[in-house]
Amino acid sequence: MRRSAAPLLLAALTVLVAACEKKAPPAPSSEPAPAPAAASTGAPPANTDTILLGQVGSLTGSEATFGVSARNGIAMAIAEANAAGGVKGKQLEVRVYDSQGKPEEAAQAATRLITQDKVAVILGEAASTNSMAMADKAQAAGVPMITPSSTNPAVTRKGDYIFRVCFIDPFQGYVMAKFARDHLKLNRVAVLQDNKSAYSVGLTDVFSRKFSEMGGNLVGNESYSKGDTDFRAQLTALKQLKPEAIFVPGYYTDVGIIARQARELGLMVPLLGGDGWESDKLFELGGTALDGSYYSNHYSVDNPDAKVQEFIKKYKAAHGAVPDSVAALAYDAAWLAIDAMKRAPDLSGAAIRDAIAATKDFPGVAGTINLDKNRDAVKQAVILKVEGGKTTFVTIVKP
Repeated sequence: MRRSAAPLLLAALTVLVAACEKKAPPAPSSEPAPAPAAASTGAPPANTDTILLGQVGSLTGSEATFGVSARNGIAMAIAEANAAGGVKGKQLEVRVYDSQGKPEEAAQAATRLITQDKVAVILGEAASTNSMAMADKAQAAGVPMITPSSTNPAVTRKGDYIFRVCFIDPFQGYVMAKFARDHLKLNRVAVLQDNKSAYSVGLTDVFSRKFSEMGGNLVGNESYSKGDTDFRAQLTALKQLKPEAIFVPGYYTDVGIIARQARELGLMVPLLGGDGWESDKLFELGGTALDGSYYSNHYSVDNPDAKVQEFIKKYKAAHGAVPDSVAALAYDAAWLAIDAMKRAPDLSGAAIRDAIAATKDFPGVAGTINLDKNRDAVKQAVILKVEGGKTTFVTIVKP
């Protein structure tokens, strides 16, 4: 991805969605940049003919594909909405900030969107730890926030202005435990978790409990920290326990390396994971070492549904790539926000919040969205198998 030559932290790049680029925007700055002209930044003009939304995502750093995919999905949704007349006679624009995959940067970006940019809705983040840091700021300010793909239950517990369009880890953990027991017929499973990730720890807790309740034997649990590159000690310890599979609820950046090192050590059992695996970079990092592994996800490009296939077609035309689940979920999050703003009596935070909360049977490309009392999406999950550098659809697990 491109990086800016200017040494600036958290400089805002507003994406004018009608001309969204495939590559990531410039990296943020270490000092606030002077506000550029509205024509180049998308800053709301004085006549308020524009509704400004905000996105926070990891456009640089180890999890950059999450932020870039989300940016592209959001841009597509807003471009479509603008072509159809916008919202309440106004056009939509989005200002994007780079969290660099760091909670503190995500929190600062959310604050800037709220206090400086005066956005109507915040979209993001992908990672649960980052979303929780942002949610505190959004809740305190009364600005609705929708995360596309943060699955840790604690995210929406931050308050009644915080929503998500994805399933949550208790369901995802259950899905993988049930798949391991009922489909793969596994009895002995070990866990390798990222102990600094709310996503990984939460998913481990649920999977471990459900797998045991279903009669499985959890034979061992090892941990690592985000940024580690050598997992051989943990994998050697797990190999001695003779598991039939290893559950690795991490992000693609770690999982690909873990898979390679496991095979180098002669640990040939399948790896199991969650939606944090979803990225084309997974195959670059893991190669054939991932063959025979499985993970839960939000949607599958193999879904023959006309709405899904039309989304994929338009995304490929705009960005030259097949959309991953983060892109699909971000597209859904943006459209849900747009739909809510259309239904809201006005564009105040409270009115938009109430309209989002009232969402029922929203037809997303990553599944129909119904929000429960905790503002979490209740929806199905899919299981994908990794083979030959790609994923194939295996099954659907419904709530």
